[in-house]
Amino acid sequence: MSLKCGIVGLPNVGKSTLFNALSNAGAEAANFPFCTIDPNVGLVSVPDQRLLNLAKMVGSKSILPATIEFVDIAGLVKGASEGKGKGNAFLSHIREVDLIIHVVRCFVDDDVIHVEGNVNPERDIRIIEEELILKDLESVEKRVDTLKKQSKSGDKAFRAQLDVAERLREHLENGKSARIFEVTEDEKAAYRDLFLLSAKEVLYACNVGEGDLESGNELVEAVKKVAAEHQDETVMFCAKIEAEIAELDPEEKEMFLEELGLESAGLDRLIHAAYRELGLATYFTVGPKEARAWTIRQGFKAPQAAGVIHTDFERGFIRAETIAYTDFEKYGSEKAAKEAGKMRQEGKEYVVQDGDVMLFRFNV
Repeated sequence: MSLKCGIVGLPNVGKSTLFNALSNAGAEAANFPFCTIDPNVGLVSVPDQRLLNLAKMVGSKSILPATIEFVDIAGLVKGASEGKGKGNAFLSHIREVDLIIHVVRCFVDDDVIHVEGNVNPERDIRIIEEELILKDLESVEKRVDTLKKQSKSGDKAFRAQLDVAERLREHLENGKSARIFEVTEDEKAAYRDLFLLSAKEVLYACNVGEGDLESGNELVEAVKKVAAEHQDETVMFCAKIEAEIAELDPEEKEMFLEELGLESAGLDRLIHAAYRELGLATYFTVGPKEARAWTIRQGFKAPQAAGVIHTDFERGFIRAETIAYTDFEKYGSEKAAKEAGKMRQEGKEYVVQDGDVMLFRFNV
């Protein structure tokens, strides 16, 4: 299952530095707006100590972690929905992502230009939100015009869709995001294919100075206040430090984090928070050849999880032999866990749990 996250924010908030640290893809980080004209894309391994532990216990020759795709979208500015700063092109890139990672500047540095003249997290967040809503409004207005023409045929389905679209238009005109527009699942058909920007889940990444990494600051608190409106998560990181960490090997990284008094890198926390925001989980397959992590939606039943590996697995599913990661770790091997009665035979209705170690049986 592929997962794509779009990194957005105003110019000079640390987006490209964050992206560089995530993927080492070399996106240009410059002290002026629009330094990233085309979206940069990086495929990043999801850090998971459980996978490394399983590989060591089994003696796997290769380790294949789950991956997450990050898209560095150039800085948006006020008026982006009208095309300012090449805004139309950048906004279209957001349509393709599953999650918006909104980077917010939460540090003061006179040497780094702020496009609005000063640092104000709530204002900066509202600027981006407003541009997404305005772009959505443009799309919905076009849909309303189309549905008006179609409803003249007398078809009740078009009339019903028009009613929903007009309500959505009014909702957006009032400056409210599509995320909080209340409709039934059936009513979403009126605008589902518009891929509304303001309907996407958001994760706030607060870029702070090194001295504020442990306890944050009042600027971070301002972001948390906005995030609480939609129960969104916030993650603190220092872009400059993350860029340094990305150049270190695992042992050096651990020592560096210890010196800073941090348990984990900000990027690791960011990736895990993205998983939580999207309701994702991980299961594992392990053996002498490889240990591999697979990403699924929380609530997936065993056949659906098997289908992530190959559609034939889902189609011909018989059962899943399952060991919880905690039991696998406790007993040290599949054989020992099985002898202890910790291997379960699960059928089609089993809901896969995060950390399950699985072997699927299926008919070809």
